[in-house]
Amino acid sequence: MRGAAQELAHTASRRTGPRRWLRATRWLLSAGIHPRANATTLRVAEDLAKRMDYSTGHVRYCLDGTVARLELSRATVKRHIAVLRELGALVWAVHGTKTNIRRTRGLGGYAGTATVYAAAIPPSYDHAMGHEVVGSGYDARIVVHQPSAPEQMSEGSEPPSLTLVEEKGKAEMTGGLKYTPRLRASRKPRNSQSHESAGGQAKAARRSPAQVAREILQTRTVRALVNWTQREPLRKLAFSLRAYFDRGLSAHEIAAELIGLCLTWRPSRPAAYIQAHLRREAHETVARDSAQAAAGDPRSNAAWQEWLALSAPETPTRTDTDRRLARLYSWDQWSEVAEHYAEDPDDALDLYGTRLCVHAVRQASLAER
Repeated sequence: MRGAAQELAHTASRRTGPRRWLRATRWLLSAGIHPRANATTLRVAEDLAKRMDYSTGHVRYCLDGTVARLELSRATVKRHIAVLRELGALVWAVHGTKTNIRRTRGLGGYAGTATVYAAAIPPSYDHAMGHEVVGSGYDARIVVHQPSAPEQMSEGSEPPSLTLVEEKGKAEMTGGLKYTPRLRASRKPRNSQSHESAGGQAKAARRSPAQVAREILQTRTVRALVNWTQREPLRKLAFSLRAYFDRGLSAHEIAAELIGLCLTWRPSRPAAYIQAHLRREAHETVARDSAQAAAGDPRSNAAWQEWLALSAPETPTRTDTDRRLARLYSWDQWSEVAEHYAEDPDDALDLYGTRLCVHAVRQASLAER
């Protein structure tokens, strides 16, 4: 955001308080939206959040005080304040001037008019989090879904639907789901047999409302971390990820799996692409297991495995979690992945996967040219 978009009267960002502002700012900095944002920007933001007014989200600039507290130069503080304004996280509420504010109050001495900033949350954050926003600009607000009070229910009545509650400047989501009516929840599916998920594994025919709620909250985090999934509706994306949830993976582990799928392009239908990938993965696993069984895989021999365990050196075993974390935190470290591949191709392929290694080698070659 530049120019007038950094002013309170013209900004597209909405107002907020220091706690939610700092949470949103951390996400904006970690998302890599601004090329000059770094850890120093976060230090400046944390210093502002400590001094913000909890009701208005306003804070005085206090350049000299910030320089002294953070032990940074004036130019550095100014640069990172500008980064926060360009991200849409800070907007000008009052421009500082050299007008003597003490004289206007009938006091002696001199004190210039202070610059005042207002905390704000840009639309990019709300879009990534799946927030429903009402209105526009600084006075916009998100819609919070809350259930009706239990005491308002009459005896024997069905659980209530959710009531829309609109709250200004609050980004805390308390729900967004409908309770399943008691009659529908007790109704048995026509086919009592278990259905097959996109991953090729049997799963329960019906999920509980609490389980669906947990999966949608995790899907919200996944959609914020994986940019090519952000065009997909939240419920549809959550349904396509059920096979991953059934494996017990967390939101960050699922994001690590998805980041490696699409490095240079974006599927037009993310949910369908994920389901197709899971089906293909399941078929490949079945085919591989069948081939190993037909060839008499020595790994199925218990005595052979026991001998290997006794004779093998004690080295740490790489787990699937290690692979997921490596793919999540190395997806943009092309030179590091390329060097690892040059030193030990087999180990790099096992750790990062074929797609990430191929893309890293290509990017490293382009950088050298």
